[in-house]
Order: sequence, then C-alpha cells, then structure tokens
Amino acid sequence: MSPTFQIEGVDVFVEGQGEDALVMIHGWPDTYRLWDAQVAHLRASHRCVRFTLPGFDAAQPRRACGLEEMIALFKRIIEQVSPGRPVVLMLHDWGCVFGYQLLMRHPELVARVIAVDIGDAGSPAHVRALGAKAKLMVLGYQLWLALAWRIGGRLGTWMTRYMAGAMQCPSDPQYIHADMNYPYDITWTGSHGGYRKARPIDPPCPMLYLYGTRKPFMFHSQAWAEALAARPGSRVQGFKTGHWVMSAQPQAFNEAVSAWLVPTPKPPQTSSSASSS
Repeated sequence: MSPTFQIEGVDVFVEGQGEDALVMIHGWPDTYRLWDAQVAHLRASHRCVRFTLPGFDAAQPRRACGLEEMIALFKRIIEQVSPGRPVVLMLHDWGCVFGYQLLMRHPELVARVIAVDIGDAGSPAHVRALGAKAKLMVLGYQLWLALAWRIGGRLGTWMTRYMAGAMQCPSDPQYIHADMNYPYDITWTGSHGGYRKARPIDPPCPMLYLYGTRKPFMFHSQAWAEALAARPGSRVQGFKTGHWVMSAQPQAFNEAVSAWLVPTPKPPQTSSSASSS
C-alpha cells in the first residue's frame, strides 16, 4: 500500500470517507498494520489516518523521537488531514502515552478519544495498586527492552522479538526490531529529553476506554477508570483478552467503537407514550 503523503520521513496512510478523521496511533512493537481490521470496518464512515511511529519502521534509518518532537509530528499530521476540524484519536500502548500528551497540550485538535489498555499508567494511584510481583515484571521487561535498544543490531532484535513472543504480541515478527525500543530507554535513562514534562491524563473531551482483563496486571487504576466512566459521554469497557484487544477480538472491539462513535438513534415516541397522565 502506498502512503498518501509523508511528513518528516513518516509515511501517512489515509483511507475511507466521511467528514471526521480518525487518527490511529499504535504502540510497541507494532506498526500502522495493527489497525487493519479497524480500518476495514470504519473506512465507510470515517477517514482513517494511520502511520508507523518514528523509528518503528524497519525500512527507515534508526532514530529516537523525544516527546516534544513526537507531539509536534502528531500536530502536523492532524492539521494536514483535518484542517480546522478536530479529530478522533484511536490509541494503543505507547500510542496512548504520546496521544494523551498531544490531547493535554492541544485539546482544540481532538474531539474524542478511543484509548486501548493504557489509562493512568505510572500515576501515583496506579503505582500504589500494583503489587510487588507486578512491579518486578514491569521493571524486568522495560529494562530488557531498554538494553535491547542500546545493544541494537541482530542481538537487540532477537531480544525484542523474544520479549514480544513472551507477551504474546500478535504482530508479524518480521516487522519487530530493536529500534522500536527507544521509548523504554527514554523512560529509564532520560535520554532525548526524557518524559519528565509529561502531564497527567485528564481528558477534556469524551473518551472510550477499552482494556483487556486477562493480564497479570492492569495499566490503569480502578479509581481512574471509575472516574472516567462517570463522565458524560465517556465509557469504560473490559474484554476477556490480553493487551492487544483490537487483534484478539476485532469484531467485538469494532462494534464497541462503532456504537460509541455513532450511537443507535432512539425510536420516536408514540403518541400514547408521549402523553402524560
């Protein structure tokens, strides 16, 4: 598939029709291909915009993208695909982390958010909710991937694919490589500006949060999920899957998204039901 346009070396694909643009941002260790089933389902009603994060495309040179640079890239893409009209963000994994920062800094660009499996991860409430075993697991896989980034090459790629397999990632291993791991290096070393300036996620717009329940631990706190579900227009829904909900249960996922994006109209009231006693 040929890209629609390119910004800063990143190929951007736009498919579908409709006034609203749905900007899809993946995470580790994925590419724009993660959203294939969602594009097939939603392109009849939305313009689906997707791209592979900088440094995640094996066909491109190795590069790490700091937080400020990432936000600026997203902003440029949105302004090109939907000038003057806010978009819907669909986010997963690191796509949530980066997309939330775009939302908090440029709320005028975003009408609604669909977030998958990453909520207030890393917040004080979330950290308190994690047990000792869960904290060790997070430490283990993140440091492993940060080291794989530093090592790079064949060994770093083997380490990355090994961890992706251990996590039951559905992505094709041929697209998984060591260069995808720089967000973990930035997290633990503060390289490329670090993530110290990241803002807590407090969505100023309606948000649909979909997450998998069959995981060793959650990437959100219960208090955050309950507070989000109580907001007008927002919704929280769990699925009996792991981290990659959209791949494990694509039909159910797509139906949940469609129902939230375009609610089923209520049937008109009959004269009898409309009358008062």
